[in-house]
Amino acid sequence: MLKCVSTFLLMGLLALGVSSSALLQADDSIAVPDDPRQFHLFILAGQSNMAGRGEVSDEDRTPVPRVLMFSKDQQWVPAVDPLHFDKPDVVGTGLGKTFASELAADDPDVVIGLIPCAVGGSPIATWQPGAIHADTNTPPWDDCIEQVNAAAPSGTIKGILWHQGEADCHPERADVYEEKLGDLIERMRSEFEVEDVPFLIGQLGQFDTERFPRDENWEMVNAAHQRIAETTPNVLFISSDGLTDRDGIHFDSASYRTLGKRYAEAYRQWRRGQQP
Repeated sequence: MLKCVSTFLLMGLLALGVSSSALLQADDSIAVPDDPRQFHLFILAGQSNMAGRGEVSDEDRTPVPRVLMFSKDQQWVPAVDPLHFDKPDVVGTGLGKTFASELAADDPDVVIGLIPCAVGGSPIATWQPGAIHADTNTPPWDDCIEQVNAAAPSGTIKGILWHQGEADCHPERADVYEEKLGDLIERMRSEFEVEDVPFLIGQLGQFDTERFPRDENWEMVNAAHQRIAETTPNVLFISSDGLTDRDGIHFDSASYRTLGKRYAEAYRQWRRGQQP
C-alpha cells in the first residue's frame, strides 16, 4: 500500500528484474502511507546547524525504515545525510535523521517525514516573505513555503524544528531578534494551519571560540530563545549543554546526533502532556 516510492531506487531494481510488487513488500523504508494520519511530518528550518555540517559517516548514509525526506525535486525518498541542499559543497550530517529515527522507533504504525528547509548563514530577517539571502541568492521563507505546501498533502504536520540565531549575534540584529522570532512562529503556524503543534528551538552552541564568541549579542539571542519558550504555548527549548564543536561554530557529528535525541525527547514529553 504505497502512494510514493523513490523513483531512482525503483527503476534500478526493475532493471535488475525485481518486480515492483516484490520490491514494495520487501522494503517498507520507502513507503508513504495511504492514510495521511499515519505519515507524521516535521519541518526542519533555520540555518547551518539545522542543515547540518557534521562529517558524514556510513551510519549517516544508511536509510532507516519508516523515515523519509522530501527531496529538492519534491519527491519522498529514504532519509540519508545530508538531508539538506542549501550549500552542497559543505552540507553534512545534522540532527534531523536521528530525531526522526527516534520517533519512528517509538511507534511502528507511523512513518516519519522530514521536510528540509534550512539555509546556512541565513539571518532571521531573511525568513520573511520576499526576502533574499545574499550568500545563496535564495528566498528562505518563500522556498520553505513552497516545499512544505508540496509535501503537506501526503501527511500531517506534527512539528516545526528550528535551529538558528548565529547570524543574528551582532549588535544591529540581536536586540530585535526576539520580536522577529515571535513573528516568524506566528506566521509559520498561520501559513500551515498548525496553531497547536510544537515549535522546537535548539539552543545555540555553547563553544566560546574566536569565531563564535559568547558575547552579549550571543547572550541576547540565546535569552530570546528561552524567553519565547517560557512564555509562548507549545514552544519548546532544547539545551545544547555539553555538546562540542567541529569548527568553532558548528556541532560535530556526535553532538548533532545527541541534539537530535534531545529534540525527540522534548517532543515526547510535549506529546505526553497533550494526552489525557
